[in-house]
Parts: sequence; structure tokens; C-alpha cells
Amino acid sequence: MTILGLGSYGVGWNIGVPGYDQPAHPLDAFGMLRLADELGLRLVQYADNLPLDALSTDEQARLRDEGHARKIAFEVGTRGIQTDHLHRWIEIAAYFGSPILRVVVDTKTHHPDPDEVVTLVRAALPALKAAGITLAIENHDRFKARTLAGIVEAVGDPHVGICLDTVNSFGALEGTEVVVAALGRYVVNLHVKEFIVRRVPHNMGFEVTGCPTGEGMLDVPSLLGTLRDYGRSFNAILETWLAPQATMAATTDTELLWVRQSITYLRTLLKD
Repeated sequence: MTILGLGSYGVGWNIGVPGYDQPAHPLDAFGMLRLADELGLRLVQYADNLPLDALSTDEQARLRDEGHARKIAFEVGTRGIQTDHLHRWIEIAAYFGSPILRVVVDTKTHHPDPDEVVTLVRAALPALKAAGITLAIENHDRFKARTLAGIVEAVGDPHVGICLDTVNSFGALEGTEVVVAALGRYVVNLHVKEFIVRRVPHNMGFEVTGCPTGEGMLDVPSLLGTLRDYGRSFNAILETWLAPQATMAATTDTELLWVRQSITYLRTLLKD
């Protein structure tokens, strides 16, 4: 069964985006958990914009306990695949009972080639297997989908799969259908991020922007059906791609509106 959850990149402006004005009342890890509960969701995914390792040991314990009390499950994500970093995050994922560790390969200082990715991921396999956690490598801007498929195939272990984001690969000049065709069989986590492509007013180019789920160009029913046909278990995590509005208050309010509208739509397709 596919469970609908809220990702920290679904409320990125409410958390705070580096380099921009910050929200008057930033959403922290506890606030995101309570928002998910208010929305009737039973799953949250914390990514690198709200890193769980920034919490103290006591705060991690309180967050985990509050999640259990609210009957909300956790998924954990990070950025970077160097050995010590991955081992630390496998421990964090296990502590929170996350079945996956979503990872973006690149950091600001480390951009490994595919062979190095395979080597580093293979080194993490014993820890992943011992913890019963699947590494979910997210498609991002740098690698083509076929390159990512080649990495998963080279590692050759069911504890390594793909976190499929529906828009990230536009940065690698690949649309959603191309990405799903190449990576669908390896998907263990899904980032549902709605988008629309528009020609700019002067006609000299296009812009790719976000919108509430169900109001753009993403064929969510077909996407879910195709991925389910591959037979692997995956949850669907809501993310948004909102351009900043005139004020930060307008930005955060609009983002929350999009989240609510998106969940209303996705609830017609996904039942807990």
C-alpha cells in the first residue's frame, strides 16, 4: 500500500530558505509533525532542509515519542554519500524506524562520478542490511536517469533503490515519462511535485514552475499506476515548488494553501 506523507520540501518556505527573508514563525521538526497530524497524514519525511541530526539526543527522543503518540511514521533523508556520513544517517533512520534513507548524492564539496557512487554505496550495504533499511537515491540535476539506473544495477542489491522526484530531472533535460521509464522498476519512494511548463511572455523561452497537485501537467493517476505495476513498495511524499510571492507572509501562506489543496486532490487517489 502506498501511504501519502508530507515532506519537509513541501513546506520549505515555512521552514526557511537560506538566502531569503525568513518566516516570522519558522516551522521546526515538531511543528511539521503537528501540521501533518492536523492535515490527517500518517507519514512525514524529514530531508536535508530540516536535518534530524541538528536535534539534540533529547529532542530526537521527544520527536520520536510524539510521532508514535500521534501514530505518524517517519522517513529520513540526507544529502551526501561519504562513508562516515551514510553510517551516521543509517543509525538515525533506524532510530526513527524509517524503512528508507533518502539521499541526494551531491554536496557542495563532493560530486562523485558514477563509479565512486557505486563504491560508496556498496560500502554501506552491510549497515543497510543489518538495519533493514533501503537506500533511496534521489534523481537530481546532474545524472541522467539511465546513469542512475546503471548505478543501481551495478550495486545489484534490493537494499538500494530510487527516490523518484517528478521534476528534478528537468535539470538534466529529461521529463517525467523518460525518468519513470528508466527508473520505475527501482522506485522505493516517490516525491510528488506538481509542475507546469509555460512559454514566457516574450516567447523567447519557457519556464518550469510549481502549482498545487492536480492543477498542472503531472498525470498522477498514470504515474501511480505505472509504478505500482512494477510491484515494489513505495510511499508518496508531497513536495511543492512555489516561487516566492510579494512578501514572506504571502509566500508561507500560499505554500500552506498549496499543501492543503494538493492533499485534497491526492486523497482521491490514495487511501490510507
